[in-house]
Amino acid sequence: MLRRALALAVAAIAGCTAATLAPAGQARADAVRNTQTWVLSELDMQKAWTVTRGSGVVVAVLDSGVDPSVSDLEGNVITGPDFSGVHTPPSNPYWGVHGTWMASLIAGHGHGPEDGSGIIGVAPRAKVLSIRVITDARDPNNAAYQREPAITGQRELARAIIYAVAHRAQVISMSLGYSQQSRPVRAALQDAYQHNVVVVASAGNAGGDAGSDGIGSAPYSFPANYPGVLAVAAVNSAGQVASFSSQNLSVQVAAPGYRVPAQGRDGSYWLVSGTSPACALTAGVVALIKAKYPHLTDSQVIKAITSSTTPSTRPPGGYDEQIGFGEVNAGDALAAAGKLATAARPPAGMTLTSHFGGGIAAIQPSPVPPRDPAVLVFYCVLGAACLAAVAAGTSRLLALREAAADGPGGAGPGGAGPGGEGAPVARHAAPRGRGHHPAGPS
Repeated sequence: MLRRALALAVAAIAGCTAATLAPAGQARADAVRNTQTWVLSELDMQKAWTVTRGSGVVVAVLDSGVDPSVSDLEGNVITGPDFSGVHTPPSNPYWGVHGTWMASLIAGHGHGPEDGSGIIGVAPRAKVLSIRVITDARDPNNAAYQREPAITGQRELARAIIYAVAHRAQVISMSLGYSQQSRPVRAALQDAYQHNVVVVASAGNAGGDAGSDGIGSAPYSFPANYPGVLAVAAVNSAGQVASFSSQNLSVQVAAPGYRVPAQGRDGSYWLVSGTSPACALTAGVVALIKAKYPHLTDSQVIKAITSSTTPSTRPPGGYDEQIGFGEVNAGDALAAAGKLATAARPPAGMTLTSHFGGGIAAIQPSPVPPRDPAVLVFYCVLGAACLAAVAAGTSRLLALREAAADGPGGAGPGGAGPGGEGAPVARHAAPRGRGHHPAGPS
């Protein structure tokens, strides 16, 4: 039986490595924030925050759960249902470890005087809707979770997506991944797109290892590889693609994902690595765009982000499988979104002119000019006359054949014929009842 093949029991759990930065009570007021500076700089957050900080947006974090009581998230977390299939209580210290890290990167607001200490998230005024769908590695029920069929986990993920949409999330962040596709998940994602919910997922932590195709690309991870999902790779503080970041055609953009500071559920600060933090940071950028331009569609938001990457990070040719279209730039993404928001919307449906080579007006005239109606009438009369002549000729031919069958005298027995009165009947005349045959020797 297939088990839960989470690429993020690679990315969300085992593959998302972490090291303690400092316990919350021991960290100096600016120590954590200073460690975070490079992340904020890479994303150009200062420019973005002059426009918006994400107020009014709900980001659904589908993960291992989020502790709403940690200092940098207090007041910013809405606790949703647990779809993990196991029942670890939130009071357990190994519940919600990974999910709390990710939420702090999205909507952490810091703490202390003027919120100057701790983690500041990309969208510090946004709300996080926590929906539990996976377990952490040290969760006491992790073994039971891993033994469940893979299809169970996929159905739970689909339910979580539907719940997020129904509860007015504008962004869904999924720092997780399965190795196989799922019909229920695809259907749930379609529901999200129809409600203009932007879905972000981590590309995976399989590095550049060759997949089953043997061409040197990492195996695909889902939901990152579903159409309409913004898949994110990871880079380090030098802007280089992290060695663990999956390299395949699902990758669209990259964000910081190596030794990124985050707050844990125990209140401590951690340096986390993986495409998980890269996904969470990008989801925060999406939240900023949705806060400023709430009516943009999923595809428009993704276009704004992929078309506005930091120029120095764009690969030769504009795209590659490692970094996608380049590294996310929050300030420029907001500017690009503004242009999309003010551009004239295309009319509903497809137009002939724009989709079919110029439409009806561009169709060349027929090489044979149309007939004049009088000419058509003439040809109809001519055709009818020809048919009448054929019918008359056929009738005459049949009459001659009948006369030939009755002999040279023309008439039947005892009848008068053109040969003279009482002319003898021809011998060996064709027997009656078998049709008419040509006269001649029998």
